[in-house]
Amino acid sequence: DNSCKFITKYRSCRRQVRVCSGEADHHEGMSSDDELTPTEVTEFQKSKDNVLEDSRKIFEDVHADFCDIRKILLKFQEWKEKFPDSYCDAYISFCLPKLLNPLIRAQLINWNPLEQNFTELEEMPWFRAIEEFSDAKNISET
Repeated sequence: DNSCKFITKYRSCRRQVRVCSGEADHHEGMSSDDELTPTEVTEFQKSKDNVLEDSRKIFEDVHADFCDIRKILLKFQEWKEKFPDSYCDAYISFCLPKLLNPLIRAQLINWNPLEQNFTELEEMPWFRAIEEFSDAKNISET
């Protein structure tokens, strides 16, 4: 929080110096203020690697049937087919987003849409599993 205030104040001072000196060719957002030093890049990469290492451990003690979105959705599909009234009464469509949220977030930890070779959301396995579940739900309702 304090570092953000410092950076904002620093940038404001730089902006004021540019205005006073008459620098007309400055383009907002193209400042070198936004560039990271090699030390900052190294620290960021180390921190990122630590987060990714920790994220791999999140579900290590969870049974495979309960940390795979496709398997979870298959269980809900079976429930819907075998006990449609109970499934409907449980308001599963409201529960699924909250249930799947931690699993999806864990898979998106390393996702960066700003990288050149990033994977589209629609191509990710969890997205396809939800899409298939939604299609199966629509087909069974018709």
